[in-house]
Amino acid sequence: SLLRLKDLEVPKLGDCDVHVKMLAAPINPADINMIQGRTYPLLPPLPAVGGNEGVGEVLEVGRRVTALKPGDRVIPADAGLGTWRTWGVFPEEMLLKVPSDIPVLCAATLSVNPCTAFRLLADFESLVSGDSVIQNAANSGVGQAVIQIARASGIKTINVVRDRPDLPKLVERLMALGADHVITEEMLRKPEMKDIFKSIPRPRLALNCVGGKSTTEMLRHLQPKGTMVTYGGMAKQPVMVPVSAFIFRDVRLRGFWMTQWRKDHAQDQESVAVMMDALCQLIRRGQLTAPACTEVPLQDYRAALETSMKPFASSKQILLL
Repeated sequence: SLLRLKDLEVPKLGDCDVHVKMLAAPINPADINMIQGRTYPLLPPLPAVGGNEGVGEVLEVGRRVTALKPGDRVIPADAGLGTWRTWGVFPEEMLLKVPSDIPVLCAATLSVNPCTAFRLLADFESLVSGDSVIQNAANSGVGQAVIQIARASGIKTINVVRDRPDLPKLVERLMALGADHVITEEMLRKPEMKDIFKSIPRPRLALNCVGGKSTTEMLRHLQPKGTMVTYGGMAKQPVMVPVSAFIFRDVRLRGFWMTQWRKDHAQDQESVAVMMDALCQLIRRGQLTAPACTEVPLQDYRAALETSMKPFASSKQILLL
């Protein structure tokens, strides 16, 4: 295996550095893609520490650090921090402060999936209460956040999942999060889809992280001039679009990568702050929860990685550090 647990010296604290005790860090699909190095454009120089997301507590700060103090909770400001560790010393600009009153698991899972969901809903179509969105892989971390953030703004969601042995349980879980409809990929092709659109409008926005057939089927239900945003490709198949969708319905196809958004907004701390505040408010109100999690001590990381790579994994593995 590429991964092993190692003891490293904690480096000396520079003037602009922050010494952090990590508390919890999840295992996300992108972390595994990054380690496998096959399809991911972000490859850290080796040897490297895995993990792009997590939460820690500030222990000590360098003498020129102004925005953080001991006791503050912090999350990565960007991907590639290497969060699967017990301690770390990081430059101040690589960390974002989060309120200490939000639950550890919410903070640990905040910087990738909820931020992605927030941007997907905000940046492509100006949605208003009563509008609808359709998404595939709706049970993913991003999918669960989309359901909850949309619900809080009165936006309806049509959620597509793969058929599976425990489907009724999954449907129940997504409905409890605020999903309006949960359907399987097979149902997308059925005439009964028309019934859904008796009570809610056709979606103006489709969110795709699968590719292949699932995407083509989803696109058929999009409103004319609607937008489909692709932010992942779990089926490892291209997005196929019928010519008629372009000519007669003028649909738009866009792409999104959270890492790129952060690069583009590196000098725009205001839009980062607005997003983080909005998400923390939703968490405080109980309108945005951490995805279903299984907490695993760091020494059991191998088992946690194996579990997270199984098909239909319904619980996110979180390393407790």
